[in-house]
Amino acid sequence: MFDDFFLRAMLAGIGLALITGPVGCFIVWRRMAYFGDTMAHSALLGVGLAMLFDLNIMISVFIIALAIAMLLVLLQRRNTLSADSLLGILSHATLAFGLVLVAFMTWIRFDLMSLLFGDILAVSTADLAAIYIGGAFILAILTKIWRPLLAATISEDIARAEGLRPEFYRTIFMILLAFLIAIAMKIVGILLITALLIIPAATARRFAVSPEQMAVYAAIIGACAVIGGLFGSLNYDTPSGPSVVVASVLFFAISLLPWQRLQRTNLHKPAQKETSL
Repeated sequence: MFDDFFLRAMLAGIGLALITGPVGCFIVWRRMAYFGDTMAHSALLGVGLAMLFDLNIMISVFIIALAIAMLLVLLQRRNTLSADSLLGILSHATLAFGLVLVAFMTWIRFDLMSLLFGDILAVSTADLAAIYIGGAFILAILTKIWRPLLAATISEDIARAEGLRPEFYRTIFMILLAFLIAIAMKIVGILLITALLIIPAATARRFAVSPEQMAVYAAIIGACAVIGGLFGSLNYDTPSGPSVVVASVLFFAISLLPWQRLQRTNLHKPAQKETSL
């Protein structure tokens, strides 16, 4: 039998994978990987401000991540810099400000490695409740806006012509992403959130034939990566959060194999004659 902390870590990781799978699909489709990375980096600034003003960490991270997302939207409308330049500035600025703020607060002891790479083995029962209740809320809203958000992802011009308000649904998606980062930060850390969002979705893209199927596959692959990473961490005494990401990368590497070519080869391969002894 496994210890309680390991079972809680397993449940937390699987619950998080069920959320990051569908959300990550839109990040892959909309080519928002750098945007997700920027919002993840802003989490450290949220943690620093929460400690400084004695606020709830999850709420502080959510507010800062959402503020960075809205700031990016406003700066993009001014057309002063390209989107990738703005993302680069905001990503490194928020991470640097967060690190400097943490360094100034010498009266508070920070586990910086835990903030950067997470500590899934330290998940509590309250954290589990936050993951599953928050995750159910995120998935419910995502299901509600799935069709218009998907239409806006394919073509914003067509979606706008059909009266679907792509800017509104993009803003809703940013809010969901900020909320997800606030939930996931403690589990996989600031630097690994984007990996858990992107890698399972990119792996599922190799096998899925529809958007809905890709979302389901991404959630399943993410859950399998969590299980494999935690067991690998248990057996080889490696950091749990990075081990989950390594397992995700291994699944992605397997998906790069020429599966369709192998299937065609097996279909056209002549049957071998049976030999009797």
